[in-house]
Amino acid sequence: MYPAKFEYVRALDVADALAKISSDEDAKFLAGGHSLVPLMKFRLATPSLLVDISQLQELAYVKDEGDYVAIGALTRHHDVERSGILQSHVPILPHVAGMVGDPQVRHRGTIGGSVAHGDGASDLPAALLALDATMVATGSVGQREIPAKNFFKGFLETDLSPDEILTEIRVPKGTKAWSYKKFNRRAQDWAIVGVAAVKNGSTKVAFVNMGSSPLRSTGCEGALNKGASITEAAELATEGIDPPSDLNATSEFRIHLAKVLTRRALEEMEG
Repeated sequence: MYPAKFEYVRALDVADALAKISSDEDAKFLAGGHSLVPLMKFRLATPSLLVDISQLQELAYVKDEGDYVAIGALTRHHDVERSGILQSHVPILPHVAGMVGDPQVRHRGTIGGSVAHGDGASDLPAALLALDATMVATGSVGQREIPAKNFFKGFLETDLSPDEILTEIRVPKGTKAWSYKKFNRRAQDWAIVGVAAVKNGSTKVAFVNMGSSPLRSTGCEGALNKGASITEAAELATEGIDPPSDLNATSEFRIHLAKVLTRRALEEMEG
């Protein structure tokens, strides 16, 4: 499996990256490459130009900004996992980052790459969706803030414009309780189903691999807000959701798993 031919350039800074990406309508940014390169090998993505942003250290940081924690888009999964600031204020993110792939992947892959890719099977986008994170996109006309609930649009599709780059992820503080559960056949496999649950004011629940993009469980959240028990809310977790069937699981099995994992996640938070 070989990708189609492409040109390669390395960006010097964010402004240079934006200038280079605007020169070719079929260009793509390259960070860690763990999301994009496999798609290129299967010819599911055929960019004519790759703009390498992996060396932009200005986008690799974790900062305490008062009400929220700011994470640079090029922060490696390993650094998210080991961040003392995140462990103190948003502990679900270090935990989930530590479950991404293997050590080699975590030392190379970036949180921004995972988010910008918008894969519904990825761990971190669902956690950020449950956390009500905000994505900061930078383009030629300036910055805009995109709530996570509006960011993920569909299969490998996000709200980012072709001439924008994801520069920062802002995660609110104040998590009172959290849990992350996922089921996979083997260690390091993609989750067949994953559940991220966070209590920050109200309880939010988001799913991994239950659709073409990360999904919130509005059925479960609505039931909990009305005073339903954990068991009752978990039974409503997949309301309005039609997960795909594939070689790993049928839609019916995913629905069953989602309910079981949601119940376990909620019980762990209450415990």
